[in-house]
Amino acid sequence: MDDLGTAYDGPRPARRVVSLVPSLTEALASVDRDAVVGATDWCTHPADLGAARVRGTKNPDLAAVRALEPDVVVANQEENRELDVRRLRESGVRVWVTRIETVPEAVGSMERLLDGLGWERPTWLGEARRLWCGPVPPVSRRVAIPVWRDPWMVVGARTFTGDLARRLGLENVFADHPDRYPAASPEQVVAAAPDVVLLPDEPYLFTADDGPEVFAGGPDGAGGPGGADGVATELVSGRLLTWYGPSLLDAHRSLAR
Repeated sequence: MDDLGTAYDGPRPARRVVSLVPSLTEALASVDRDAVVGATDWCTHPADLGAARVRGTKNPDLAAVRALEPDVVVANQEENRELDVRRLRESGVRVWVTRIETVPEAVGSMERLLDGLGWERPTWLGEARRLWCGPVPPVSRRVAIPVWRDPWMVVGARTFTGDLARRLGLENVFADHPDRYPAASPEQVVAAAPDVVLLPDEPYLFTADDGPEVFAGGPDGAGGPGGADGVATELVSGRLLTWYGPSLLDAHRSLAR
């Protein structure tokens, strides 16, 4: 059964899969690239994937999905709309839905998905379990992780990204907020006293010229809300912070530094 308890009654192994989640597309393609017959426009890894494109995660072209005659469509509770899942199922299309809020949940969900589809587990998945699913290290730095601006939003509670950061020894200063992605102005971010603000390049594309200047210091705080000293910022790969799949190995190697 999928993460929400819906049974999969399709062929095993599944031979025609449409993925509506970039992380899952990359993971599935690492096992059986030819079986991934459809993916969203946002599914950028692997870069040379030849699957048909079915628009975005929030607005998939359901007619195009059905036309691909998939054995199963793979979706995620957070990234995809329940309405689209329901419409596909009502038209006779099987949908496997994942639910992921922590790194161990991501690994377990991937294991369950591959087992359910009758596919072999890749070696990277076992390595991801070894690297990420052990004891949580002590805190080394306090961080804030904006994911959008205008309006500013940050990673809050019960998120995969927040759990991944914590497993790197990074304490999210908004981890106790009741919302998963709360609104937080730059002033509120600074007031939470992070050691560093991590600025990923997705879902919002923070760059050297778009984001860090808001937290820069200056005379009397002229450069931003951080006052004379400002708050340190670091540009990081959004894929390494938010994707679950083969990128987990790259994330551990890169972000752990």
